[in-house]
Amino acid sequence: MSSVPETVHTESRRVWCDGATDIRAGAALGHPRVYMEIDQRGYVDCGYCDRRFVLKGEQERGINEVMPGDLPGAGDAVA
Repeated sequence: MSSVPETVHTESRRVWCDGATDIRAGAALGHPRVYMEIDQRGYVDCGYCDRRFVLKGEQERGINEVMPGDLPGAGDAVA
């Protein structure tokens, strides 16, 4: 079972989500519309509904994979 409820493949790095894009009535049953940008990881998750937007042509990373931006830099506090 995946921890991501829904994956949307897109050609645009800028995406928006209202949690109810497939409902004809609009966002009445969803959440406030939020705008997000897909970064170097190739995907972004909605903070409200966890819908994942994946840039077409990008491979989704596994949960245990890290990229340089994920690691703390020199002098960063580590909790």
